[in-house]
Amino acid sequence: MKRSPSPSSRASDAGALRPDRCANLDITKILRILPHRAPFLLIDRVLDIEPRKSARAVKCVSINEPVFQGHFPNVPIFPAVLCLEAMAQLMCVLVYASDAMDPSYQRFAFAGIDHAKFRHPITPGDQIVISVRVLQHRSNIWKCEGLATVDDVVCAEAELLAAIQDSDDGMP
Repeated sequence: MKRSPSPSSRASDAGALRPDRCANLDITKILRILPHRAPFLLIDRVLDIEPRKSARAVKCVSINEPVFQGHFPNVPIFPAVLCLEAMAQLMCVLVYASDAMDPSYQRFAFAGIDHAKFRHPITPGDQIVISVRVLQHRSNIWKCEGLATVDDVVCAEAELLAAIQDSDDGMP
């Protein structure tokens, strides 16, 4: 099992994301943290992070996204399951900002979902505000409540469970 470097030895280009409260992380900083790339990177900007507590981000939904070629061509609806993935990605950024992982040596594995509800459809032109709030954190396991809203209307909600794992090859 590989040992992660101490927080003081982590690469400085990963961020300076660990003060008490962070705001407005642009896409270049998000790309340093998450292994996801287009078309599966589902957060465009992190608005607010309170380490070990909560985070908020936005996803701007465009008709040009590949998912709309088949879901559904005449009535485009952003798949609700992608809202869950966006919540999981934001949860990963929150855990990283909470000084709990190093993306060069560890990965964040989505482990489960409970109480998922899809309440309102999301369509092209919408801006989704995604929020996660820590419910429980023990060792390498994190449980968060996730919420996706458009214009203050709840579109999706769920409880998410994830774990920090050491990467076998040193890459997430």
